[in-house]
Amino acid sequence: MVTRRDLLQLAAATAAIAGAGGGWSRAFAQQRLSQADLLAFEPLGNVTLVHVTDIHAQLEPIYFREPAVNLGVGGAKGLPPHLTGRALLDAYKITPGSALAHALTDEDFVALAKAYGRVGGLDRIATVIKAIRAERGERMLLLDGGDTWQNSYTSLATKGQDMVDCMALLKPDAMTAHWEFTLGEERVKQLVDALGFPFLCQNVRESEFEDEVFKASETFERGGVKIAVIGQALPYTPIANPRWMIPHWTFGIREKELQAEVEKVRGEGAELVVLLSHNGFDVDRKLAARVKGIDVILTGHTHDALPEPVRVGNTLLIASGSHGKFVSRLDLDVRDGKVKDVRYKLIPVFAEAIAPDAEVAAAIAKHRAPHKAMLAEEVGRTETTLYRRDNFHGTLDDVICDALLAERDAEIALSPGFRWGATLLPGQPITRDDVYNATAITYPAAYRMTMSGARLKDVLEDVADNIFNPDPYLQQGGDMVRVGGLAYTIDIGKPIGSRIGDLKLVRSGAAIVPDKDYVVAGWASVNEGTEGPPIWDVVFAHLARLKTVAPSGSGNVKIIGA
Repeated sequence: MVTRRDLLQLAAATAAIAGAGGGWSRAFAQQRLSQADLLAFEPLGNVTLVHVTDIHAQLEPIYFREPAVNLGVGGAKGLPPHLTGRALLDAYKITPGSALAHALTDEDFVALAKAYGRVGGLDRIATVIKAIRAERGERMLLLDGGDTWQNSYTSLATKGQDMVDCMALLKPDAMTAHWEFTLGEERVKQLVDALGFPFLCQNVRESEFEDEVFKASETFERGGVKIAVIGQALPYTPIANPRWMIPHWTFGIREKELQAEVEKVRGEGAELVVLLSHNGFDVDRKLAARVKGIDVILTGHTHDALPEPVRVGNTLLIASGSHGKFVSRLDLDVRDGKVKDVRYKLIPVFAEAIAPDAEVAAAIAKHRAPHKAMLAEEVGRTETTLYRRDNFHGTLDDVICDALLAERDAEIALSPGFRWGATLLPGQPITRDDVYNATAITYPAAYRMTMSGARLKDVLEDVADNIFNPDPYLQQGGDMVRVGGLAYTIDIGKPIGSRIGDLKLVRSGAAIVPDKDYVVAGWASVNEGTEGPPIWDVVFAHLARLKTVAPSGSGNVKIIGA
């Protein structure tokens, strides 16, 4: 059975900090929090699954704030992972102010971030993984859920090679993918051919004949147990990202094909079936109820971090967060082809409490050395917290939208609801590295165009339906497109075409007229041939003029129906 033993141990180890008031010091916090506390685990059974996902090319420790708003719709309303802040702490009985509370919520984020320091860093992740491997030996499988090779400067400059090289030192057993595909078909195939471990995507097929592009599954023996791992890439990749980069491949959930693959590996003797998924949590929750024979789904894409598994029938869903902030450890007792017992721990990777692994630290330094001085250059400062993750707005996106409005001479700015990008604390310098961590993609052109009021509303309606359609299979992930210079109301409970209303220009307060054209600037268009300067240069120019930014995060979106 799933217990809360380790959850309570970590909460107890740091609970004293919650009573220390607003004067917590970093030294005090770190004295209370140790590597031994974070890794403490009572082993169970004969198989250990270790899962990381959505690292987004973050080699070094960062700050990362969890969302304050993460609304669920339909059958997911009010259920994990759609619990945030105090509601999440109450649901899991986590002490406010503790290390785990800080890791999992936005509560008292700035004060606790100053106390506990940064999170993640691939060298710290390596320490965690190597410690588990040393303890469990041949019982362990390390599985990477994808979104690993892209979204930093060095990953962009090396076309993913920095992440491939550094991840190889962790010795993964298999991975699946999403943002990896934005490197283009040829580069993906080059990297996959040299990986040395399986790149699993059962739902990626050739467009013409529906042949498999990559292996669907791989079978391993661990602890005397035959384990089948099936890979599931993001089903919506050609919609969420440019199709022209992967013109010969099709995606999709492929539920029937997945069921057939499960039955195939079971027929070949698999005693444990694991889906290594980049579907997103709500998609995987629905999938678990419809595809039979999956024991564990290691879910990714939606960046959710949950301190306990979610059970759907006989399937466990594990959500391991993002940006290298967590490592999941799942111990299973598998006997007679069945899971008899499980024990789980979501391990927060507090960078100042976990010693860096020397081998991986050296590899990181080697890849970053040619760019170190440039990336460390200060290009501005922030007076408020800059964050990205929330359903409707983020202060980091406010800076990007303001840059688009000013530097591209636009009335309205649109910025995609990407969930990746580090958080910056008040008073922190903004470096080139920080800007690239929020903008580094292979299709960065900042366009400028005219768009009718009717088209603007259609765009907002379409994105809103991708997020708030009550059927998870019709949710493509991401957060709501960010807007600058525009205000609107959204009723998330209504159907597509009826959610968005009261569109107004912020500066004049004038209502958006359907048949009038407006000058719109944006970036990350999925259309081939989009022209404009790369978005990071737009932001650099904006910061060079302003020097200091202080977005409040109040936003121009009124939410009803939640």
